[in-house]
Amino acid sequence: MTEQVIRLKTLLQQRHWQSYSTFCREYDKAAQRVDPCLLGKWPSRAQLNRWVSGELKGLPYADHCRVLEEMFPGSTAAELFSPGPLPVPAQRTSQDDTPAPVHTSLLPSPTADVTAVFTSRSAFTAAHPPSTLFDNASEINAAGLSLNVICQSYPDHQLRRLLESGTRIRCLFLDPTGDAIRAREAEENYTDQTLQSLTALNISILTRLRARLDEESAARLEIRVYDETIRFNILIVDGTTCVVQPYLPAARGVDSPTLVMTHDESTEAGLFPVFAQVFTSLWERSTPV
Repeated sequence: MTEQVIRLKTLLQQRHWQSYSTFCREYDKAAQRVDPCLLGKWPSRAQLNRWVSGELKGLPYADHCRVLEEMFPGSTAAELFSPGPLPVPAQRTSQDDTPAPVHTSLLPSPTADVTAVFTSRSAFTAAHPPSTLFDNASEINAAGLSLNVICQSYPDHQLRRLLESGTRIRCLFLDPTGDAIRAREAEENYTDQTLQSLTALNISILTRLRARLDEESAARLEIRVYDETIRFNILIVDGTTCVVQPYLPAARGVDSPTLVMTHDESTEAGLFPVFAQVFTSLWERSTPV
């Protein structure tokens, strides 16, 4: 008898989410958006094996279905547990709403670790608020210009809670006194030192926070600056999720397209290791604050 491949299995393979630990991590991300009460309620390893092998009769419990439909937008639970090839996405018309994020099922295999693409940073932030990225993080690495996602969009008391509970945070700012930030201001047509002032403010927010921490917690918050042409805003959380925005000519960073990557531990292929190395290289050439 010809083996019937369940669509859920195919989607997991396309995203490189087939390992149990990776599946549970992605399940929790979707659960956070659906209902935080569902965090940690992923299926057992044996249950997941039954799901993808076609042994399941009917559908999982309703809560599982809700989370799975959030993990794979555009697919119903019934479709996910059906055998056969994935349906071809319908063509959108000009009257449609803004397109949903592009997922790896629509991307070629060389970029298989790209799990979503957004048209702007604001669209990404609407779908993934800073709280969903940082609240349970054990390590946060950020490099960019002013790092507003950490300094302006995430409360000080939450940053303090993270640091005091053991989270390591490394922040790399474009030097507010350097040549590169002035060049960027000219490119964005600022004439009043807007970017220099904002970046200096954000650095002072973190240094004041660090000064209020005990010695051990303060050591977990590292702040550095660099003075090089800015090309990317890079955010890496727990060595597994990487969010990247390029800086476009004459466009504000918030208007840049945003790529989300999930590290596949079984391979070094894809874009995640590329941008992880970019961060490491910048960090090694930077100056501590």
